[in-house]
Amino acid sequence: MRHLKAGKKLSRRTDARKQLRRNLMKALFEHGRIRTTRAKAQAIRGEVEKIITMAKKGNAAAEAGDEAGRAKMVHYQRLVAARLAADRKLVYKIFHEIAPRFAERNGGYTRIYKIGRRRGDAAEMVIIELVEE
Repeated sequence: MRHLKAGKKLSRRTDARKQLRRNLMKALFEHGRIRTTRAKAQAIRGEVEKIITMAKKGNAAAEAGDEAGRAKMVHYQRLVAARLAADRKLVYKIFHEIAPRFAERNGGYTRIYKIGRRRGDAAEMVIIELVEE
């Protein structure tokens, strides 16, 4: 039984699954929307939301203006960079362009649209995007 087992395996080994999730999340943050299968979109949705929340917390701490707030922002930047195995440009974009858009929003930063089935194998395809306000 799979009691308390979180996440989807996506028919891949652990290392391939982690890399797939990282690549999908990077693409979503870079482009704002991606087209993928429903299972993959659901697998990354929670992690994307947590990363945006971390960026919001880091920005809020930095706005305090003291040294402790700045250190907290650096801490959150390092956590995000580790989760995404990302370069500095992507981390900068998440903290300075994406997170401020959602400053007043309490969650629900992503949206999934169903777009039908893929022709070759009939997998259900979706578009996952960051919500625009």
